Amino acid sequence: MRFIPLVAALSLICASAAAQTLPASNPFAKPSTLPYQAPPFDRIRDSDYQPAIEAGMREQLDEISRVVDNKAPATFDNTIAAVERSGRLLERASLAFNAVTGANTDDTLQAAESALAPKFAEHQDAIYLNPKLFARVKSLYDRRTSLKLTPEQLQVLTLTYQDMVRAGALLSSKDKAALSDINRQISTLEIAFQQKLLAATKAGALVVDNKASLAGLSEAEIAAAADAAKARGLEGKWVLPLQNTTEQPSLTALTDRATRQALFNAGWTRASKGDANDTRDTIATLAVLRADKAKLLGFATWADYVLSDQMAKTPKTAMEFMQRMGRPLAIEQHREAAELQAQIKEEGGTFKLEPWDWQFYAEKLRKARYDLNQDELKPYLEIHKVLVDGVFRAATDLYGVTFKRRTDMPVWHPDVMVYEVFEANGQSLGLMYFDYWKRDNKNGGAWMSNLVNQSKLLGTKPVIYNVANFTKPAAGQPALISFDDVTTMFHEFGHALHGLFADQVYPSVSGTNVARDFVEFPSQFNEHWALDRNLMSHYAVHYKTGKPMPQELVDKIKRAATFNSGWDVGQTLAAAELDMSWHTLSPDAGKQDPDAFEKKALAQTGLDVEDVPTRYRSTYFLHIWANGYSAGYYAYEWTKMLATDAADWFERHGGLTRENGQRFRDMILSKGHTEDYAPMFRAFYGKDPDIGPFLEDMGLTADGQRIAAKATSTSKGSVTPHP
Repeated sequence: MRFIPLVAALSLICASAAAQTLPASNPFAKPSTLPYQAPPFDRIRDSDYQPAIEAGMREQLDEISRVVDNKAPATFDNTIAAVERSGRLLERASLAFNAVTGANTDDTLQAAESALAPKFAEHQDAIYLNPKLFARVKSLYDRRTSLKLTPEQLQVLTLTYQDMVRAGALLSSKDKAALSDINRQISTLEIAFQQKLLAATKAGALVVDNKASLAGLSEAEIAAAADAAKARGLEGKWVLPLQNTTEQPSLTALTDRATRQALFNAGWTRASKGDANDTRDTIATLAVLRADKAKLLGFATWADYVLSDQMAKTPKTAMEFMQRMGRPLAIEQHREAAELQAQIKEEGGTFKLEPWDWQFYAEKLRKARYDLNQDELKPYLEIHKVLVDGVFRAATDLYGVTFKRRTDMPVWHPDVMVYEVFEANGQSLGLMYFDYWKRDNKNGGAWMSNLVNQSKLLGTKPVIYNVANFTKPAAGQPALISFDDVTTMFHEFGHALHGLFADQVYPSVSGTNVARDFVEFPSQFNEHWALDRNLMSHYAVHYKTGKPMPQELVDKIKRAATFNSGWDVGQTLAAAELDMSWHTLSPDAGKQDPDAFEKKALAQTGLDVEDVPTRYRSTYFLHIWANGYSAGYYAYEWTKMLATDAADWFERHGGLTRENGQRFRDMILSKGHTEDYAPMFRAFYGKDPDIGPFLEDMGLTADGQRIAAKATSTSKGSVTPHP
């Protein structure tokens, strides 16, 4: 997932000089002197962020005032470029703040988040709704064809104008005031949702009193559960922390059905227990406010507003795409459910298949059908080996970049690793931070974002981080991960490459500042290299013997790549349709009861949601209520289509080669938002997106017929999404 920071909407106004009102002792008062201007986390205290951000807001408003009060006629440089240069203090403080509040938060940081949320909304409105600034921007936009701008300048001008219009620049003063009030409420509720969910996820972890209840887990996993209990002061017990999805990893292995049910229910009900962490009223109110905002801005629904500047353009296009997937998936889900029910009966079980049973029996069937035991894989998947000889090596083979570990850079937590990235010619490219292990004070899921944005105008190179929530091994145990974790590492590093290869002058169009239904394309595409035959021979190596994973085991993984696709893809598609249902509510629909609304919306998908529950319930759907993916969760499957098309192109042109990688870098990864998405993709692929390779990748045809999985020398990656 590409993380959408709290100040994402300010991305087109990031950069300026140090604030005069901020004490020199504050680490953000001046640009960092560390390499790449990386944040000095060793000197930053929790109490430094809020004053620096507030000073940054004041400073940027002063800079904008100088732009609009300029008596000289508007030019691109004194208006658009000046706005692009503004807000440097705000940017460096807020990007670091986003990193720590997402990955290593505490009470002080959460209090600052709550206090700053409405101020960010007010600050954004003060700029986007400034009539004098809009007048200057509009005067340039109206003359754009005669200004002799570079293609990137023309794009920045066009997007600036369009963004200001979308933000409400054409509204009356009365409507602008109403919009600002809605924006303040939305920003406050989004932070409240995020904080409630973090607390609910921690509190919802399953506490186990009897070790026998954990039968099926490995000794290492049981030891990790004991460590998690000790960290909470629960000596002599075991804790299975929740990940921020409906499915929990341990459901695959736990043999005790009662424990599986308890773990599933702990996740399913985590934020709907009627306590202080219940999110239902928060999301119901958010849905109403978003619909009201859309109406104020002239759109029928929030989804119409959101998709108007996305690749899909309209909710109708996105829904039709999902329906094309849904028909074959529903057939596959019922077929898979029948297989698992038959397996239960064959083993003497008399109970009906339930969601907490699915992954357990699917894993049994996987072992029987493909002779593939996931526990067989882990000894060959040591996380540092995967990172260096898998993720990094693929990037070197494709793009010529190399990586060097740095231990001199301050980080926000001791778990964080830092690497410097270099071009093939030795020129420095950027800096990468990796924070992989789960913590109770870390948001769920996995994501990428920037600590420093790339911009030739500002003279800055990218500083990027990847965050995940893998289970940390107990002390003295090897850092072994699942193959799903491997795929997540490749996914998030695909986002990182999109940011590292940014090559723009202006920060507002740099790197991953693209539409939701395009930003996941590079990450989904990068997943495909996890199963590349040659690459696996380097990274999939037994942690004790040093021997590569046997080819027989590799082939089993590939043959099983489309197994359980009804579950894997269906749960994500259900979540995407649930998201769209919430955000196609009309402003007249009023406040919904989340439980009743969710039940009705899921029933209308046509998918088997009784057996295959949505990947996220409304109550813990972080993506759409706090992370900028509202009416955009379909993007994961949409961009999986784009990614599979790209992988199909690579397969037809020789696979993982330096030449192919350079072409993809030049035509996609380095472009940022300097071009429109459809022509950019068409130029690379040779035609418009094609759903055929995507369905084939799932092992399906358009009419839902199964097709045999292919074990080829190039990768057809796991269909399991990692959003």
